Amino acid sequence: MIERTRTICANATVIIIVALILVWGNTWWRQRTQYQRGEAALAARNPIAAIAGYEAAIHMYTPWSSLVEASARRLWEIGGVFERSGDPQRALIAYRSLRSSFYAAKWLVQPGGEWIARCDGKIAEILRSQGYAPPPAR
Repeated sequence: MIERTRTICANATVIIIVALILVWGNTWWRQRTQYQRGEAALAARNPIAAIAGYEAAIHMYTPWSSLVEASARRLWEIGGVFERSGDPQRALIAYRSLRSSFYAAKWLVQPGGEWIARCDGKIAEILRSQGYAPPPAR
């Protein structure tokens, strides 16, 4: 009886580990695909499509993924480019996409806290420069 219980526990453990690896691998693959779409759109000088790709890559959050950080940096850079070119509305799109992507990425802890704070500051700054009162802090 004890041997049968051990076998069942061992099999269940292997099944759980394999399932977790498959879920992680699938998520990482989709994240990589979305990041590459963002890169391709940026290379084609289509920043709005690039924003969508990078945003989706962050939505496919996997802990410790370098693609999440790279996507966040790209969104921040795109927002800065729009700001410097005098297009605050599109800068807001980039910063809000970055912020909302991390809010949407659920894990054991809220990922991207530093990025969220940076975006909150930039969004408030842009809104103030346009004469709007910034939204209340969350």
